[in-house]
Parts: sequence; structure tokens; C-alpha cells
Amino acid sequence: MDSITQIILGASVGEAVCGKRAGNKALLWGAIAGTIPDLDVLSGPFVDLVDELYYHRGITHSFLFAVIVSPILGYLLHRIYKKDKTTFKDWTLLFFFGFTTHALLDSFTTWGTKLFYPFSDYGVAFHTIFVVDPLYTVPFLICLITVMFYPKTDKRRRLWNYAGLTISTAYLLFTVINKFIVDEVFEKSMQAQNINYIRYSTKPTPFNSLLWNVTAETDKGYYIGYYSLLDSDTQVDFNFFPKNHELLNPYLHHKKLQTLLEITTGYFTVEKNNDTLLINDLRFGQLDGWGKGQEGFTFVYIIEPVNGNLQFSQKPNDIKKARGLIGDLFNRVIGKKI
Repeated sequence: MDSITQIILGASVGEAVCGKRAGNKALLWGAIAGTIPDLDVLSGPFVDLVDELYYHRGITHSFLFAVIVSPILGYLLHRIYKKDKTTFKDWTLLFFFGFTTHALLDSFTTWGTKLFYPFSDYGVAFHTIFVVDPLYTVPFLICLITVMFYPKTDKRRRLWNYAGLTISTAYLLFTVINKFIVDEVFEKSMQAQNINYIRYSTKPTPFNSLLWNVTAETDKGYYIGYYSLLDSDTQVDFNFFPKNHELLNPYLHHKKLQTLLEITTGYFTVEKNNDTLLINDLRFGQLDGWGKGQEGFTFVYIIEPVNGNLQFSQKPNDIKKARGLIGDLFNRVIGKKI
């Protein structure tokens, strides 16, 4: 999830763990605990694109990281606040639950979170919530701000905090239920249109959990379609994108390319532009042209052969064009088909 959401979750967890003894210090350090796992992005300037993508949501999001680092930071805070009523156990649990709830929430998004790293490289991804969802974050934030205005021993402080945790968790459960509903709709629609898919992946579109996208893989390509829970019917219009995976055959022996393809979990198409190859990561949908089946995927990786090696970069997105499509997205969410 986005940084603001993780800060809110971490602060709320900190309050739940030791807010009665630490007051607003629990909110502060909980917010910091909710931020620490995302510090893996600081490695960006020191590694190439593929390594940056590979290590994102890696060790700092693992259970092992929480187990090892939490008592170290807990001990430091216990020394800093040794005159308080808080204990080493309080601060250790604050960091442990701050780290683990951060990683578990990320697991409900699309990218993939390596909870069991380094024992497993598998990225856990439930694909039920977009990385930025105001309906998850805003009510949670309102409850947390209210918490700050009550003394640490006031029961209303804990009630507001638990209200925020309950509402956000209930919304997360709501997204899981939605996924089961839309999966059934997509399956029936593909069956009705004789689309013989090998596998498929569904995920919500930006900023909501009502409009969903499906990417269904076949032998020759991928069918992509959209369905809103507010649609008046369950007919899904699909657009086809050829794989063109054979364009990569001369370079499949390169380890970096193999790693990049593993990161996409196999959901990718390839385009050729002169001597340059483009890999479209289909997991995150299209930034523009999504409603009309045009290309313009959010994550596009550029591969350039140079002296027998491959250079990797990421194609920048046209944010201005994306902003212009917000209206189309909203209309599609409420059931108006493009």
C-alpha cells in the first residue's frame, strides 16, 4: 500500500500495543515502524533496475526481518524511555506488529510480498485491493486523528482506535468478497465467448474496489476485460493482446532477463521497436487506452542489446495523459461502459 496508509496502520497498531502506557509516543513510533519496511527503496541508486524490482518487498517485508529487528529496536527505545512505564516487551511488540501488519497489508495488493524471504522467493499477492484506495485509508485516518485528542488513559481513545482498525479490516474483507464475485463473472463470460484460457488474474482498478480487471492467458496471447459491480449486466468485452514471446528467444540465456520475466509472473507481452524490445508487465493494467483496448501499459521495461549484453530501463509514464482519464475511470466504475 501507499506510504500514508502504512503510516496510519502502523500508528494505530502502536496505539493498540502500548498506547495506554506510551500515549502519543506509541502513535509516533508505530508510524515509524509502519514506514521502515519500505526503506528498501533506498537501494534504488545502488542497483540496476532488475535488482531494484527483485528486492522490492523482499527482506524488509519478511517475517524473519520482523523477528530479528524488532527486539533490537525495542531494546533501543526501552533505553531511551527507561523512565516511562513502557517495557522492552511493549516496544518490541510495537515494532513486530508494525512490521508484520505492513507486510500482510501489502500482500493484498498486486505486486507480491516476499513474506518468507530468504527461505522462499515467492511473492504473496491476493490481488484484492489497489495500492492506493481512499475508502480504506480516509475513514482509518479520521479515527486515528480523533485518537490523538484524548488522554492516553481515556477509554474513548482506545474505542476510536479499534473503530479505525475494525472499519479498515472490514473494508479489506469486502474487497476479498468482491474478488470472489467478479471471478465468477469473468469465468462465465469467458466460457460464453469460448475463450479457452490457461489461467487468469483479476485485480481492482485504481482507487476503488468496484471496477475490476481480468487478464486471461491463452496459448497465443492475453484477453483483457473489465467488469464493475455496478454494471447493469455481466457481459464482459475482451480485447486481445498477442504474446510475441518469441521475440525474446535470442536473449533468454541472460540471467537478468530471466529474473525480470519471473517478476512479471509470466503475464507480459513483447513489442519490437527497431533494435529495442519492450516488455509490457500486464499485472498492473494500462495507464491509457484501457477502455478501448489500446496499448499503453503502466509498467513497460525497455531492453537494449549492447555489445552482447542487455541494458534495462523503464519507460516513463505520461502523467498528464493519465490524469485526463480519471473521468473515464469514474464513469466506468459507476457502470457506464466506454
